[in-house]
This record gives sequence, structure tokens and C-alpha cells, in this order.
Amino acid sequence: MRKLFYLLIATLVLVSCGNGSKKKTGENQAEEIQSNRIEVLYFHGAQRCITCRAIEANTVALLDSLYSKEKADGKIIYKVIDISKKENEAIADKYEVTWSSLFVNGWKDGKENVNNMTEFSFSNAKNAPDKFKEGIKSKIDELLKQL
Repeated sequence: MRKLFYLLIATLVLVSCGNGSKKKTGENQAEEIQSNRIEVLYFHGAQRCITCRAIEANTVALLDSLYSKEKADGKIIYKVIDISKKENEAIADKYEVTWSSLFVNGWKDGKENVNNMTEFSFSNAKNAPDKFKEGIKSKIDELLKQL
């Protein structure tokens, strides 16, 4: 009886070990086949300070005023990601984000060019919004030339 019990436990352990492996779904495959584009990723937590809100507001204003055509064409994708939500844990881990952050990333031929603009954003978004917008614009223009 004990042998049967241990065999059952061993079987359960082995079966449960295989459950963690990820199979490629359509979504995972689509993620691997990247189109050439720019992703502007704004990460935030549940509570945001004045500067965090300024980063989001100024980023949206810049993208809407200068890059509306590129957004409509899918060349520029803007995402707001709440890192306090469980479903956003994987992307927060990917970029090693633990608090409010701004990334302006270029994708070309399936390769990502990651640009962490967080320090620049916190230094300028609230007190020097024009400098903030110019810096983000400069990075986006640089990445657009590479597409």
C-alpha cells in the first residue's frame, strides 16, 4: 500500500513539473514576428505623483500633436501599463520596472532597441515640459529614421 502511495505522489510531482512549460500560442508567435515600429511604453503603479501624471500627459500631447499619422498607421504604438495589475507582471519583469517608467523602444526586423527614458522624464516632465517633449521627440525621430 505504501509503494502505491509513493508511486502516486511521484507521478503527481512529475506531471505537475510539466505544467509550467509554455506552448507557443498564436499570441506568442505574433510577438516573435515583429513588424517594424516604435513602442512608447508608460509604466505606472496604482498611485501616481504629480510628475508621473505629467510624464503621461506630456507624452500623450506630444504623440497626438506630432505623430497622429504614425499612430494611425501603426508605426508608433503607445501603451499605458499599470504594473500593480497581475496581467502586466510579465511585461514589467521584462523591462525590470518597479515604479513609474517611460520607454521609447524601436523594433526592426524582430529586434528591439530598448531606450529607458525614465530618468530624463522625471528630470523634465513637470518643470521643463518643452525640454521633455523635445527629448522624447528627438528619440522618436531617431528611431523612425531606422525603420
